[in-house]
Amino acid sequence: MNPLLSSSSEVMNVIRADRARAVVRAPVIGDPAALAQVLAGAGLRAVELTFTTLGVLDAITKATAVTDAVIGVGAVTTRAQAEAAIEVGARFLATPALRPEVAEVAVAHSIPVIMGAFTPSEVLAAAELGAAAVEIFPARVLGPQYFEDLLGQFPHMSLIPFGGVNSHNARDFLHAGAIAVTAGTEVVAPTDVEAARWSHIGSKAAHFVHSLD
Repeated sequence: MNPLLSSSSEVMNVIRADRARAVVRAPVIGDPAALAQVLAGAGLRAVELTFTTLGVLDAITKATAVTDAVIGVGAVTTRAQAEAAIEVGARFLATPALRPEVAEVAVAHSIPVIMGAFTPSEVLAAAELGAAAVEIFPARVLGPQYFEDLLGQFPHMSLIPFGGVNSHNARDFLHAGAIAVTAGTEVVAPTDVEAARWSHIGSKAAHFVHSLD
């Protein structure tokens, strides 16, 4: 593990610097290290594997061998999942809802947790639970204007859109005040992962990163 990425603040600095993180929703990942390497090489160093993937803990272990990448885990809903992910090397956690037990584990291990929310009350509750950033899901429902409205009330909140973000609208979310966006299936299509189309994924990741400028 890269010692420069050992703290919560350093991990979030990577996400802020890249203005994005990649979220992998594939059912299985044949070569997690190859996937992490191609994404990091394209400029998406924060790579989130999820508990929707079969054998995700083993995948995290293999992917953390890529020192250029910051490997996290998403779809975390229980304390046991959070503890297991950290034990195998996950550097950040993401949960789709307000999960106090996940936040407690993250805070205890100085691991950043990105917590899902939608309403203003949920956003505030996530921050109070210790979320390093709040993931607005599904972002496609209300769009970038909703981020401007939320930040009008919570100007210092770190918000990240998830769900419906693509190369056509990602920059709009950043301009609306999001600290980063989410590169999902447009970049990391499950079929591409299954077929090990690493160069194709890398090209799509580079295109997504370029769209942020």
